[in-house]
Amino acid sequence: MTDNNFFTQTVHAGSDVQPSDGTPIAPSIYPAVTYIYDNMDDLSAALHENAGYSYARYGSPTVSALEAALAALEGAEDAVAYSTGMAALHAAFVQANITPDRPIIAAQDTYGATYSLLKKMFDGEMLHFVDMSDLDAVKSAIDQSSPRVVFLETMSNPLLKIADLPQIAEWAHAANAMVIVDATFATPYLIQPLKLGADVVIHSATKYLGGHGDVMGGVIATSADRARDLRMQQRLYGANLGPFEAWIVLRGLRTLALRMREQCANAMKVAQWLIDQPAIAKVIYPGLPDHPNHEVAKRLFRAGNFGGVVSFELCGAGEPEVPPKDEDYFIFRFMEALKLIRTGTSLGDVYSLLLYPAQSSHYALGADERHRRGIGDGLVRLSVGIEDADDIIADLKQALNVMNDK
Repeated sequence: MTDNNFFTQTVHAGSDVQPSDGTPIAPSIYPAVTYIYDNMDDLSAALHENAGYSYARYGSPTVSALEAALAALEGAEDAVAYSTGMAALHAAFVQANITPDRPIIAAQDTYGATYSLLKKMFDGEMLHFVDMSDLDAVKSAIDQSSPRVVFLETMSNPLLKIADLPQIAEWAHAANAMVIVDATFATPYLIQPLKLGADVVIHSATKYLGGHGDVMGGVIATSADRARDLRMQQRLYGANLGPFEAWIVLRGLRTLALRMREQCANAMKVAQWLIDQPAIAKVIYPGLPDHPNHEVAKRLFRAGNFGGVVSFELCGAGEPEVPPKDEDYFIFRFMEALKLIRTGTSLGDVYSLLLYPAQSSHYALGADERHRRGIGDGLVRLSVGIEDADDIIADLKQALNVMNDK
């Protein structure tokens, strides 16, 4: 594809991957596990030279179409699809060959499951956490540890910190380290990390890429050489994405740009409204001028767009200045009062979803670790959908009124 317009790419990328001479307007689903060849030389080429399809764990036309589309959207040489975002993260970490003398430096406030995975895979001298929004701390960690990998998120979960990726990548590469970026929150609509110095970009396709809450998947976008190695690894580990799931994600991609544009606009309206509410102690959104990384977001993200997630801290009923001690009571009272906004443990869907990190995504960290990261007991994360912004705000307003009505 030669057209670099992102809106055009989301509609057409990957549509030219077809196993026959025909060109259907919609990609086909190929559920076959095995592919038959009349000529044994052709079968051998398919098995050992990637000259065709032979066995579903080695690849399928439907998955290839999705991979081609994601590579195009990320500006990557290639992409490899996985059964989940966590499977993609695990594959990237395994391939990186992290050792005690060449450890991994990871974002301090990364997604809770990612934190648990890192702690399970690497411990002691193999793993160092750092606040990626603190450039002095990042530079010091790279200089002192000589890392193999620097891992960060384009927007941290749930505090929405924005790392200065180009600067961090420059320091990492000077230390002969690779940069792995989880870009799930931003999507390629907001940022294409490979163009800013990243070596590997990972997405949970379950979120914005699929966008409708009906599929799980993951993807790694990277160089052709690294993708080839990842596919060989995947043949052994078997964390493949199925053809039906690949097709659903690919269909979701067609409207990614439209959805993200609306979700970013809605999130800004919601964040601006929340600022003036006495029951809200703090609003965290990169599009607000008081966000500590607002200028970085302006520089790195698509102009005027700051993502579809807003985090905010609730004050206790009757005590808007000081959150009370019985946090569970007022948080749950607020969540249970919501009518339009759904409470659920995901994000990036067409409908708005609210999550309480202390109860779900970051529960395993424990209260002390959450507080150390700045995740307070009154913090909630809102993934803003494509509903009318006024309806989202109206639902938040009535739920806050219920929360404050003892």
